Amino acid sequence: MSYNPYIAREFKINELKGISVNTMEQHLKLYAAYVKHTNLILDKIADLSKTEEDMVNNLYIISELKRRLGFEFGGMRNHEYYFSQFEGEAKAMSAESTLYKKIEATWGTYEKWLSEFKTLAMTRGIGWAILYYDDENDNLINTWIGEQHEGHLTGLKPVLALDMWEHAFMLDVAPVDKKKYIEAFFENVNFEVVEGRF
Repeated sequence: MSYNPYIAREFKINELKGISVNTMEQHLKLYAAYVKHTNLILDKIADLSKTEEDMVNNLYIISELKRRLGFEFGGMRNHEYYFSQFEGEAKAMSAESTLYKKIEATWGTYEKWLSEFKTLAMTRGIGWAILYYDDENDNLINTWIGEQHEGHLTGLKPVLALDMWEHAFMLDVAPVDKKKYIEAFFENVNFEVVEGRF
């Protein structure tokens, strides 16, 4: 088995409102660990799978590593969507954008979508609130992803990703006040980046 190793991306993020520099620095270190562990798991699978006999003899270990890969890879990729949304200056979603118009066509108003998304983000537990686009059916869908990998909608590309693990906000606000973090997130998003994914 041969694969191209994953490399942690560098993000150009200015100082954010309501999300401290310390939080972002620590969060970026966690992202780098997801990249590192994705590569470690892929290396270990390759090492255990050199021959057909190796694959048979190591089936249980390989199976468990592949289960773990979903978590580590999801953590890597989810964070790439998350951090890239903060690159450049914060910009509101343009009412003239294709995404804004699709949100209005789906939810009736932008405000109704935003309220639903923020409510979704308040889900108890660790995970992500993600707005997906299904290009086969031309649908936008808000979904909760448990941990880093549970509940992803197969084949759909994330348009907006909000990290609701406590590490994303706990240095700035208590978990019981996570609504403040959600508000800060939306104050800092560069919606030109988000619109570019749609």
